[in-house]
Amino acid sequence: MPVPAPIPVPPQRDVPAAETSPAAGHAADLTVLVIEDDPASGITGPELSAAAGTRVRIRTARNLTEAGRLLTDDVDCILLDLALPVPTAGTGTGSPFASGGGGDHRPEPAPHRAEELAVLTHVLRIAPLHAVLVLTARDDAELAAEAVRVGAQDYLFRGELDARVLSRAIRYAVERKRADIAQHQLTESGLRAQENARLERGLLPTPLLEGSDLSFAARYRPGRSRALLGGDFYDTVRTPDGTVHAMIGDVCGHGPDEAALGVELRIAWRALTLAGLCGDRLLSTLQQVLEHERQSEEVFATLCTVDIAPDGRRAGLCLAGHPAPLLARHGRPARLLPYEDGGPALGLLPHARWPRRQVELGGEWSLMMYTDGLIEGRVGAGSSQRLGQDGMVAMVNRRLEQGLAGEELLEAAVTEVRERHGGELTDDVAVLLLGRAPERIRRRGRSAPRPGPASTASVSASAQRPPL
Repeated sequence: MPVPAPIPVPPQRDVPAAETSPAAGHAADLTVLVIEDDPASGITGPELSAAAGTRVRIRTARNLTEAGRLLTDDVDCILLDLALPVPTAGTGTGSPFASGGGGDHRPEPAPHRAEELAVLTHVLRIAPLHAVLVLTARDDAELAAEAVRVGAQDYLFRGELDARVLSRAIRYAVERKRADIAQHQLTESGLRAQENARLERGLLPTPLLEGSDLSFAARYRPGRSRALLGGDFYDTVRTPDGTVHAMIGDVCGHGPDEAALGVELRIAWRALTLAGLCGDRLLSTLQQVLEHERQSEEVFATLCTVDIAPDGRRAGLCLAGHPAPLLARHGRPARLLPYEDGGPALGLLPHARWPRRQVELGGEWSLMMYTDGLIEGRVGAGSSQRLGQDGMVAMVNRRLEQGLAGEELLEAAVTEVRERHGGELTDDVAVLLLGRAPERIRRRGRSAPRPGPASTASVSASAQRPPL
């Protein structure tokens, strides 16, 4: 096969700024990397600059190894000679058909074109974010179409090449590549949003409280970096014996792995609770789930569980490295439940124990469970002081004195924490509120229709999935 003539693009040379500086209002400067093994005199940088209406800087590389050193982020477009020899194994550049990093899945050339496009395949692998123009002396429309299908932005024939054609092709290739990348990022963003929505539905389920007289409210506010989904999760279920079980937890870290682990722990908690496990047996089993499912041994999760007796007057409390709940009784200030008997976070100690503490709730009460994002917010913009549990108790008591309860209480508390912080909180915040009001129970009893033999009590109107 005859050796093709050199591509008429010159070696790099310094161009005086005054010679190529575009007029005000013209497009941004362009940097072009020419990969060609026999540079020859031809179209110059000033010629391309004049034709493009902007400064064009040219770099030249005689082989792919040299191109790899010159391929920097400021390169806008690559001009690639398809006649360039492909490096063999052991040259340090790798196989031209090796899989690229980042999960790149570009189409491979048709088998009968693989050898002719081997150098293009290699360059696309090492420069996935750069626009690529292929150059050849052969007028082969089929090869041109295959090169574009594989990933090149355009195909140029040497016989048609002049400064005007080349400058226009470079500008088109750069803009098309930018549009392709933007569309790809938009698609990925949409997929991430869908995945985050699915994970949130798993982290924040609809409570199973059918037949319970307890009220339920919850709030979840994502942290500042919305792209990094947190691992806060909660759940509430009522078992057949009338006991209401509630849980809130937090997997350390942010991201889809932590969120997925939170979903697994929540589902495992619900299944184990409905199966009759409680207290130390339940938490020990959850720790086994975490140890098997976590990505690293450094990952742990905090957890708070309560089980409220069918009469609603007593509860069992277990803490696994988690902040203690806040209890507000009728006519009394809210206070933190005892936390001295708590155990370590799940995943820290292999044979840990989590004692269950009995708590008297009384006849009318509200119990607030929360993740540490609520108490780690700062008390002023630029301040290093955290709100802390004492600050949270004082804040909730002020809101209770204003007559707030349920959804209004949670919304006011989360909003105040955010405002004190001076903007969006760094960490996610999850809060849930369970309550018992005898007067409300009596009103429901008087207004409820007498059930027939096959009817069941309706779910409390407040026991709905909380808004995000």
